[in-house]
Amino acid sequence: MSTTPACAAIYLVHLNPMTNAHKSIISSLKKSCHVYIFPVRFIKDGQEVNTKSLPFSYQLRKQMVESVFGNSVTVLPDYTFYAPYSKYMPPLLSSRSWELRNQIITQINEAKFVSYTGDKVERLMLKAYRLNPLKADRLEVSASSIRAKLYRQVVEGDNREEEWCEKVPEAVAEIIKKNWNIVDKFARMEDSTTRVMGMKFPKEGYK
Repeated sequence: MSTTPACAAIYLVHLNPMTNAHKSIISSLKKSCHVYIFPVRFIKDGQEVNTKSLPFSYQLRKQMVESVFGNSVTVLPDYTFYAPYSKYMPPLLSSRSWELRNQIITQINEAKFVSYTGDKVERLMLKAYRLNPLKADRLEVSASSIRAKLYRQVVEGDNREEEWCEKVPEAVAEIIKKNWNIVDKFARMEDSTTRVMGMKFPKEGYK
């Protein structure tokens, strides 16, 4: 008899980087659903745009997830905004935003699906897009505080790795260390990210 879950769980997420809280959320969803993880991407002229707030590429974030969960979850690149990103605004009223929603849904094989967020405002948005959000408590993902610790290690020469290592799965910590050039690259840069209606976008390619 097949043990394949009858439902799917959609997790739209940044994962910059993947944290212990992300791991906990995915593990919880896996108990009853097949989990589809969509790390957000921003594409301009065929190239992914990364910033100080969004430093790790889609491929690295996919690697982070698979280093913890292997092939027991599905990681897909379809949560992708193509420049100019302003065309996805305002949410719900923009046809491009609905195209993005449908782009995600077409990848789901199961007849029933739910989506996850611990944020009340995001839950209302997912409901408006008919993505069936679960009612869930918010877990402190704290990816931004981890990035701050990573950048501080570069700028201040602080080698206390345990300050950030303990906040991410061990395999993810190894991936970050192997790609330390990315942390070094963004540590002293200004953050070229803008926030529009609660959503983060790279300034490059927004208009």
